[in-house]
Amino acid sequence: MRDQPPAETAPLILIADDNVDTREMYGHYLNMVGYHVETAKDGNEAILKARALHPDLVVMDLQMPALDGWGAIRELQRRADTATIPVIILTGHDFKAYLKHSALAVGAVSYLMKPCFPEEFQREVNARLTARRNRAASAV
Repeated sequence: MRDQPPAETAPLILIADDNVDTREMYGHYLNMVGYHVETAKDGNEAILKARALHPDLVVMDLQMPALDGWGAIRELQRRADTATIPVIILTGHDFKAYLKHSALAVGAVSYLMKPCFPEEFQREVNARLTARRNRAASAV
């Protein structure tokens, strides 16, 4: 049985990746298990959509045209209206230890390597959304 979000509170996930197949595959899977999904083809579009839609979570590729994921994450963290949106990096780059540290330092909450099984991807999305809800509840 899949761990699905409650239907009445289906979170909005923004997937930013220049590869259309990646956006479609992970987006379709998250839709199938009950999330709302928007996509962006590069870092600039990800920032614009994050500011307009205020997603519950952003999934960001690192290597994209125009503005890469590193720059987009920095910009999201810099802006008051997007700084609290958690970002999961989903990348094909081999994440050596120093890159993991850099990803967390720039503002990502976690990272996954492509190819990533959809179930593993969903577990990470669920975990990060739960952590965000718990932080918000404890802040009240």
